[in-house]
Amino acid sequence: MNAAEGSREKGGEERAGRRWLVFSGALSLFLVVLWVFPKFWYTRWDSRVEPVWFAARTNIPGWRYHSLEVDKSAERLLRADAALAGEFVEEGGSRRVRVFSAKRYKENPNLIGLFVHTPDRCWTQAGWSLQPVFPDHVEIVVHGVRLVFERRLFVKAGHRELVYFGGLVGGQAVPYRLDHNLDVGIYVAMKRLHGEAGAGKRAFDKRFWGRVWDSFVSRSRLYGPKQFLRISTPAEGESLAEEDALLQGFLEKWLKPVPYEEELKTWRARKRETAPAA
Repeated sequence: MNAAEGSREKGGEERAGRRWLVFSGALSLFLVVLWVFPKFWYTRWDSRVEPVWFAARTNIPGWRYHSLEVDKSAERLLRADAALAGEFVEEGGSRRVRVFSAKRYKENPNLIGLFVHTPDRCWTQAGWSLQPVFPDHVEIVVHGVRLVFERRLFVKAGHRELVYFGGLVGGQAVPYRLDHNLDVGIYVAMKRLHGEAGAGKRAFDKRFWGRVWDSFVSRSRLYGPKQFLRISTPAEGESLAEEDALLQGFLEKWLKPVPYEEELKTWRARKRETAPAA
């Protein structure tokens, strides 16, 4: 090999090395942007609304309460920091109201998102069927907080249950709907698919990704401290008017607003007390 050929070969190696460095740098920058972007984009905060948590009352006049095991509920996979499941039975009557509240005080990427496993998904996977109902969502003001609740009618072995569910992020109502599993829930209920089949259906479902897009456009929070709420009652009539009135009136009896930062501080202090010594 003469000197000219050696020089060309060396020059080619140097150019290839520079291209690899440019590619590696561009890829690293892209990954950094992906990591940092949500931290400054999803930060919109409504300063007019005081952030709150909702504490769940269990002592309501005219109703008897008994707790249910969270591990036996359809939402047992949520792994919340604080959760409550129970049932109220009307004294001297036959009406029942079932409730569930789950709180996650700190986002944990290793756990299922608190809003990912909604009843549209977990109830249908547990054998319930979705019966079409209109409207499929309602807006309800609970102690001054305007919440959007998804509205569903589930059926199993002849039993019909009217279900409301919704949530908060950062102490404020989510501005997007939690209907991302609705189409998949109908599909699973009809086909009784499980595991990979259900996951594949979700991956290509437009409604499933709609919540992400809505949050992106509004710049509202996807991450942060969350609370998930579910309330339901057996459905006897066809119009569901009585059942709707019961649930909508029961929400303010069941839920009590508490200061957002105060509850977070209490949880952090409790975590420090129970943390193992170094």
